[in-house]
Amino acid sequence: MNTRVVQQILPARSSRDGDGVRIQRVVGQRQHDMDPFLMLDEIRSDDQADYVGGFPPHPHRGIETLTYMLSGGFVHEDDFGNRGELRNGGAQWMSSGRGIIHSEMPLIHEGLLHGFQLWINLPAAHKLKAPEYRQATAEELPLITLENGATLRVFGGSWQLDGRTLGSPLDSMAAAARSLDLHLPAATALRLELPASDTLLAYVYEGALEVGSTIQKGQLVRFSTGEQVTLTAGKQGVRLLLLAGTPLGEPIVQHGPFVMNTEAEIRQAIADYHAGSLSNTH
Repeated sequence: MNTRVVQQILPARSSRDGDGVRIQRVVGQRQHDMDPFLMLDEIRSDDQADYVGGFPPHPHRGIETLTYMLSGGFVHEDDFGNRGELRNGGAQWMSSGRGIIHSEMPLIHEGLLHGFQLWINLPAAHKLKAPEYRQATAEELPLITLENGATLRVFGGSWQLDGRTLGSPLDSMAAAARSLDLHLPAATALRLELPASDTLLAYVYEGALEVGSTIQKGQLVRFSTGEQVTLTAGKQGVRLLLLAGTPLGEPIVQHGPFVMNTEAEIRQAIADYHAGSLSNTH
């Protein structure tokens, strides 16, 4: 089997989004070599000034979002009447399809807020489908402890491990996208097999990861293609998000919250939003 190696290492960069929310942006929308992933943000602060403004109502078309919380929480509301409270260890998935307007506001006003949001590109054939929303609590997400003390929480899609399928109830993501929260104790390792051509990313949020190169806290690694990868924890252990998905290989044209395949489709999305018809079919 071909073993994956480090292809690229990227640092998270401080930014603000929504109503002044301080974030660490790990993957930006124009990272074509991350296909099908468009964006990964980490929010992590115990200063309410960094997050209290939240993300007031805003539109999307052509993408899916997957949000995963470690501490604190958000409440999601959208123009289709969906409402969901996302709390410690839980996740929520939203497929914007042809259009949705939603808000994500913090459930706490003091203490630590720590979580992640991933944007996944929708294939051209699904960009104008009906929007969808689902959520799962921490208790509903598979949490596996291995003999070496490693823990895996699958919060999106499904993974194969030693002949077992570990599946999240959030299982309808585009491009076979899947995600897990992996904790490896010091000097332990995990070997995974996956389709050779899939995109594979790992973002370290605690400790350090050894993969031929040392990946530090706040860094993302993009791996080469290959049928297997071995992840080894550093001396202090490691906590990371592991993301995999099938590249779509389609043109990407992005304007803020709209991600389509052509400039004309972007212009149409903007016009529909201003006309109040973002969710209508054409």
